[in-house]
Amino acid sequence: MADVAVVVVTYNALPWLEPCLASVERYETVVVDHGSTDGTLELVRERFPRVRVLERENRGLAAGWNAGIAETSSRFVLLLNADAWAVDDAVERIAAFADAHPRAAVVGPRLSNLDGSLQRSARGFPTLWRLATEYLFLRKLAPRSSALNALYAGGFAHDEAREIDWVMGAVLLVRREAVEEVGLADESFFLFSEETDWCYRFRAAGWEVWFDPGSEFQHVGAASHGGRMYVENLRGQLRFLAKHRGPAEAERARRLLLLGVRLRTVVFPRRRAADYREAARWLSSGPASSLLDAPR
Repeated sequence: MADVAVVVVTYNALPWLEPCLASVERYETVVVDHGSTDGTLELVRERFPRVRVLERENRGLAAGWNAGIAETSSRFVLLLNADAWAVDDAVERIAAFADAHPRAAVVGPRLSNLDGSLQRSARGFPTLWRLATEYLFLRKLAPRSSALNALYAGGFAHDEAREIDWVMGAVLLVRREAVEEVGLADESFFLFSEETDWCYRFRAAGWEVWFDPGSEFQHVGAASHGGRMYVENLRGQLRFLAKHRGPAEAERARRLLLLGVRLRTVVFPRRRAADYREAARWLSSGPASSLLDAPR
């Protein structure tokens, strides 16, 4: 077996947690629970007695990752969403890929939807232009274009190993040596963009981030939050830009995002438009600097 420990952060994680944990039963596994009330803890303790459970206050996904990593000592840590699971020997495959790429701090696998179709997971770091292509629908004009769809790695078919900017955090294999050099995930990110920031820091320190098509995990997608945390997604993007591009860039991004979500209130059906109206109210409630630490 590969020298891999698994960390799963949970918050009301039923019904997908059982296939998640069953797929990694052979490996040391830590579940970090953030206050579940839906039977998550009971399932883990009854069905998976070898799994170590940490019950903690919910301080966000990055904090949960860090707590789990601190409980392990393996060379690699697989950070696995509670709504994702390994297909066949994917854990061995992704660890072997990391071994073959000794400067890889992070490796992301091929993600598939429940029907087996590809779930695109390679990403480009956010910039004002890339956010504009997403929020002003420009990427729809040429979804395979790296110019108009770099945020979602347009033109990359996810069919070959490739060094990338960052990979969606549903499944991440992280090298402990790189974490010890660069530091743990930034806990100021509550949910969304924590993996973006971490990959940016790894790459800035000379490490690499890779996509491995030879290991496959299925991922339900948004099961942990049900799409109910759209504002947190926006906050994460603003926090990333403020941290790495400066407060002025974050403020420009706030204005761009505000325009984009207002456009969405017109384009999308009423039920979805309600989320965008809420986001627009939040984005218009103050400058970016005040929004980063506003109450959730």
